[in-house]
Amino acid sequence: MSEDNFIYAYYQAIKSGQIIAGKWIHKIYEYIIRGLEEKDFFYDQKKGNGAVDWIESHCYHTEGALAPGNFKLELWQKALVSAIFGIVDSNGLRQFREVCLLVGRKNGKSLLASSISKYEWMVDGGYGARIYTIAPKLDQADIIYNNIWQQVIVDPSYKAMQKQLDELRGKRQGDAHARRFIEEMPRHRQSDLYLPINNGQVKKIAFSSKRSDGFNPSLCICDEIASWQGDAGLKQYEVMKSGMGARPEALLLSCTTSGYLNDGIYDELMKRSTRFLLGDSKEKKLLPFLYMVDDPDKAFTINELRKSNPNLGISISIDYMLEEIAVAEGSLSKRAEFLCKYANLKQNSSLAWLDAQDVERCCGEPLRFEDYRSSYAVVGIDLSQSVDLTAVSCLIEKDGIINVFAHFFLPSEKIEEATARDGVPYMAYVKRGFLTLSGENYIDYHDCYNWITRLVEQYEIYPLKVGYDRYSATYLTQELKGAGFHCDDVYQGDNLWGVIQEVGALIKDGKVRIGDNDLLKTHFLNSAIKMNNDRGRGRLIKINPTSHIDGMASVLDAFTMRSKYHEEIGEQLKNGTL
Repeated sequence: MSEDNFIYAYYQAIKSGQIIAGKWIHKIYEYIIRGLEEKDFFYDQKKGNGAVDWIESHCYHTEGALAPGNFKLELWQKALVSAIFGIVDSNGLRQFREVCLLVGRKNGKSLLASSISKYEWMVDGGYGARIYTIAPKLDQADIIYNNIWQQVIVDPSYKAMQKQLDELRGKRQGDAHARRFIEEMPRHRQSDLYLPINNGQVKKIAFSSKRSDGFNPSLCICDEIASWQGDAGLKQYEVMKSGMGARPEALLLSCTTSGYLNDGIYDELMKRSTRFLLGDSKEKKLLPFLYMVDDPDKAFTINELRKSNPNLGISISIDYMLEEIAVAEGSLSKRAEFLCKYANLKQNSSLAWLDAQDVERCCGEPLRFEDYRSSYAVVGIDLSQSVDLTAVSCLIEKDGIINVFAHFFLPSEKIEEATARDGVPYMAYVKRGFLTLSGENYIDYHDCYNWITRLVEQYEIYPLKVGYDRYSATYLTQELKGAGFHCDDVYQGDNLWGVIQEVGALIKDGKVRIGDNDLLKTHFLNSAIKMNNDRGRGRLIKINPTSHIDGMASVLDAFTMRSKYHEEIGEQLKNGTL
């Protein structure tokens, strides 16, 4: 490979340790280099280096001490731009169509995104280029949109053309020379940025799947996707992605720091990206650059922070970062903000009960009942009245690990309402087998009964105790008792403080597994603790009024049975664990 290949140069620098990078960056460049060497795809140096050269010649800092100087790309940025524009398939077309950039705050992601947008608009997008910057709100979408225009008006060539045009307009109206300038001059119109010479447009849009239908983007910049709420964000992303089908080299670029929201496109992209980087995906068009720390315990050290902040010491000073570390170490809320925005470790909230990293360690490969035949278990039930979720959980201990199987129920006529209300893609969970549509307007609790009895009948898994909240439907518990199950009610207040502490410790120690149940994962992350200072105890609450914690409540019911009846059933629940 040529010395001018920035991809190879960056790869060599991180491989040798000259540049400190995290495991996910190592993996994406190992994937790229291996793909080039094995000719799965190819590097067009003219396209890759051409994009880098054009950006450095025609893109500018628009704020700060470096404004209005030229934007000189760092090596990591050159490698990224080269990979996007220079790596092609056997037909010479862009290999990667969906790019995700996760990078810490103040690392120049907005400037980089606007520069890529300007290049696509004026050069690479061809005739009729359509560039969209999109965010939940218009003022958010305006950040990159406005930066593109600011880059235009600080360009010396634009200023010279503007001056000449003004002179020509004053002297020779209708002159051919003047018309040429008019055709070449970018314009800021009311609804877009427009380049007459190639009929290219840049538009900013806020969430509106209906308005976005029918768009045909060359490039779509999805800004700060970690703030894209639930189902609305997922739908908007898919609308823009599906609109790219008519263009063979259309590009979807997501730029973000980490965030707090659950069940959104950020979670979905992170899952797809990590699976891709681990080799567990058949995707070919995805290109994730995940700049994040590897070790949360070292997240307040400069060397570890270099993994999430590739511009540390350049656009973000060491002194500034040290001051931010000092502030974060003195405040729980600032700590969460720091870990989220500088370390790129997702946080649920400073009020949250469980650390997002601890919850993440609970996740992994799907859990299968078939693997736990002839086991003893405990079950917990958290029932709703009508539109809310009902959750049933089964805990099976094996080899010192508590495996949590959870299933949810929702009335079929309420799924659209619940999806809109909660911003959660419930139908996706139906398809994945974590949620059952039960009844029409009210949950048919016989479905819960069937789920529990199936444990015994189909898998030979024997619930020794069934815990339920005391507001559960009486006839369900009677039906379960009639079938031979030992049921006991649970009052979910600060009386469960001991169980809550035990569960939190087990999760932190990596002793709990929930598999790939993302709906249960969300309920874990939605859980907070409200302390009663007079009693020195806490109780489980929602992290905010619109969140759901039914899954976690059912898990606590099951753990309560495990704790309350430990002397009676504790040894059986170990399922042969020494």
